[in-house]
Amino acid sequence: MPAHEGEIESVFGVGASQVRRTRLQYADIVIAVLGAFALAWTADLLTGRRGLFATSLVSGVAAVCGWFLAVRVFAVSTMDGWTWVGWSLAASVIALAAFFLFRSKR
Repeated sequence: MPAHEGEIESVFGVGASQVRRTRLQYADIVIAVLGAFALAWTADLLTGRRGLFATSLVSGVAAVCGWFLAVRVFAVSTMDGWTWVGWSLAASVIALAAFFLFRSKR
C-alpha cells in the first residue's frame, strides 16, 4: 500500500509516523504566536497601556522559552503535539506577571 501524501513509506509498507503533518501543519505554531500576542495585548490593556512593544517582546521571548523547556529540556512534548503550546502560553503568563511586578515605575 503506498503512503499517503506527506508520509514516508517504511520498509514494512505502511506510512511512517514521523511525517504525518500534511494539512494545517503549522496551525499549532500560529496559535502559539497569536496566543502570546493576545496575552501581551490583554496585559497591556489591563495595566494601563504602557507599551505594547515591551509586553509583546516579553511575551514572545517567554513563549519561545516555554517551547524550549517543553520540547528540548523536559521532553514532555514534541512538535507534533499540542502540549508545548500550553507550556509556551503558561511561560508567557508567568513572564508577563514578573515583568509587571518587577518593572521600574516612573
